[in-house]
Amino acid sequence: MEHFTLPYNYHFGLCLFLALLLHAVLRAKKPRPRLPPGPWQLPVTGSLHHLLRGLPHRTMRDLSLRHGPLMLLRVCERVAIVVSSAKAAREIYRGNEAAFSERLSSPGIDELCRHGQGIVFAPYGDHWRLLRRILMTELLSARRVEAGRAERQRQDTFRLMDNILKTQEERRMGRDGDDEQDMVDVLLRIQKEGNMRVSLSDGVIRALLIDVFGAALDTTTTILQWAMAELMSNPRVMQRVQSEADYVLARHATRPCDYTLLRRSSLKCVQDCKIQGYDIPRGATMLTKTWAISRDPKYWYETKRFMPERFEGNGVADFRGLDFEFTPFGVGRRICPGIDFAYANVEIAMASLIYHFDWELPPRVDPREIDMTEVFGATVRRKAELFLHPVPRIPL
Repeated sequence: MEHFTLPYNYHFGLCLFLALLLHAVLRAKKPRPRLPPGPWQLPVTGSLHHLLRGLPHRTMRDLSLRHGPLMLLRVCERVAIVVSSAKAAREIYRGNEAAFSERLSSPGIDELCRHGQGIVFAPYGDHWRLLRRILMTELLSARRVEAGRAERQRQDTFRLMDNILKTQEERRMGRDGDDEQDMVDVLLRIQKEGNMRVSLSDGVIRALLIDVFGAALDTTTTILQWAMAELMSNPRVMQRVQSEADYVLARHATRPCDYTLLRRSSLKCVQDCKIQGYDIPRGATMLTKTWAISRDPKYWYETKRFMPERFEGNGVADFRGLDFEFTPFGVGRRICPGIDFAYANVEIAMASLIYHFDWELPPRVDPREIDMTEVFGATVRRKAELFLHPVPRIPL
């Protein structure tokens, strides 16, 4: 058998060598993409070690200052492009919007979000368009905001969603009129009408409600906590805001100025494209760093100071996706559909807090010593609890 074994091994080794050689030649002839620059990487974990040095949003901002407004990061097998300038964001969402129309997903996210039945992680298409239209025209429209028809939150929404749907359907059968309808009523009405291109099943309704409640709970409370902490740290600003609240609410006048408070956006590249001369591969994760862009000294002065007056005047950046220097609600096709609803909720809550109450810090606490340490997450929260004593100012 030995005279058969040697030729067989020889031919097998020769074929393997030729295959590897052919692969190397073809790969060498193929033009290498011009990827954005980035920090040095380790063989397996890639750029992960850079993100473990501190708060990731601050670390990525510091790395971008060294490597540029478009920066490449690799985390294991994932490729991420970090966008840290308004100019780069404008080119992405104005010139290549179709290439960045889907959210980043994973098997874990698919399982948690019912395989894209909700709106947040739904693939771009008819299903996503239907849910967005329902949110913008039926649930979170400016008409409902102005009419004061906010959603009625329920304590056990997530645990008892099926029971809520059943209860709402039974209650709806014995009631007429649109004025009394809440979110679940509207969705059940649309489901019953059945004149949509895409079916609105109970599973889709559950997923959509989870998306809406999940998006609203953490963001609104976080904004209010940061706003109160900043106002308590700046008594001059608090005094001015209270005087303007008195002017607006006591006289029912048009508000003299808007105080818009602030979040990050992650999308998936669905086709190869070029941004600022760099090749962006299909499947790459695009991380638009709203936190960094909103603090870029190219567009904002004294970025480390709390200065609500920077948002006064006609030259203020539009926060509804037209100006890329300030995009708290995102931009492009995936912009938040609940802008009017969220803005009204925060504005009303904030105005009520500063109009009806004076606020005091605990004894022996200096306003300049309030802990402003951050905790990284989907929204950047405060690490320390904020304890304040309300003193009634104007009766409710």
